[in-house]
Amino acid sequence: MLSFIFVLCLAACDSGGSNTGNDDDNGDDGADINIGLAEILSDARFQRPLDIQNAGDGTNRLFIVEQRGVIHVVRNLSSPVGADTSVFLDIRDRVFFDESESGLLGLAFHPRFETNGYFYVNYTASNPPRTVIARYSVNGDNAEADPDSEVVLMEFAQPRANHNGGQLVFGPNDGYLYIAVGDGGVNENGQNLTTLLGSILRIDVDNAEDGMNYGIPDDNPFSGNDSEFREEIYAYGFRNPWRIGFDKLFGTLFTGDVGQSRREEIDDVEKGRNYGWSIMEGSICFDLPSGCDMSGLELPILDYGRDQGGTVIGGFVYRGSEVEELAGKYIYGDFISGKIWTLGYDGDNVTDNTQIAEIGEFSLTAFGTDENDEAYLSTLGGSVYKITNGE
Repeated sequence: MLSFIFVLCLAACDSGGSNTGNDDDNGDDGADINIGLAEILSDARFQRPLDIQNAGDGTNRLFIVEQRGVIHVVRNLSSPVGADTSVFLDIRDRVFFDESESGLLGLAFHPRFETNGYFYVNYTASNPPRTVIARYSVNGDNAEADPDSEVVLMEFAQPRANHNGGQLVFGPNDGYLYIAVGDGGVNENGQNLTTLLGSILRIDVDNAEDGMNYGIPDDNPFSGNDSEFREEIYAYGFRNPWRIGFDKLFGTLFTGDVGQSRREEIDDVEKGRNYGWSIMEGSICFDLPSGCDMSGLELPILDYGRDQGGTVIGGFVYRGSEVEELAGKYIYGDFISGKIWTLGYDGDNVTDNTQIAEIGEFSLTAFGTDENDEAYLSTLGGSVYKITNGE
């Protein structure tokens, strides 16, 4: 476990943790928000869970992604007898997992999963080092996946073992697959439109074209360009957008982009925008001695310094009903400090930012929801908790 902890810290804070720029206290203390954390499986623990998803098929199952290459399915979440779990997919034979930042990193279910049985994963492979985006399908009753059903949609080289991004999400309004991709440990990739690295991609998984296993949406910002820019890019200028997520009500796409030495940031991601890395780190210039040209760059809606944490864990906008105080708030946290916040955002400005919990250092890995839009979080130590009303 410790190797992963220290590698993540180095990836996020390799210059020592100087507080520079817009260093506020990152929110109120949350005294008026009362939440609880209920472990959903008291007698079972997962191994390094990094993603939490639901299939949207009416079964209200949760799917827990383990970094080593295993996906578990959790059933009977509301049963008084308790939840139970089994293996949904095991692809350890093809996933490169070195207990650092590589492994099985993301899962998304097709919007029509209930009828077509398709789901998608994001994992790192070796020989050569690369990211793989692949489709799998389930057996007849949707209870278990077929590991031999893999169809690789795309692969791209990873220059180093860190900054892989990893999240996959389907757009609630367009049905396209969005893919979070880090800069691969090479700063310059954030501003290089001829590589997929350092970007959020958008592809059409239902309409393959030109010998590929996917299509390029016509309204992608670089679709049809003659400059050799990658047409899959939706937005760029990211360092390591570890977790991305849509507000299902308004369709806003948020990401938490992990910083290097000074700032962690939350972005409202819009098509074709440049989010600054490695010209900017959060709201400040990355190369401070020489300054920087901020023209054409999209600044984060919120960023914070090393006094509050060092590896932002992006989340989602809460649209559940069990915890009224969280309604309409974006939930996010930090791996290094273990702090969890809620952020109010009206589409233009942050209206409030409140710390609601602190779960311990080197712990928080991801947030997720069930089919009722209730909130869950996972920890590196292997636990998955439901966020509940604290009363």
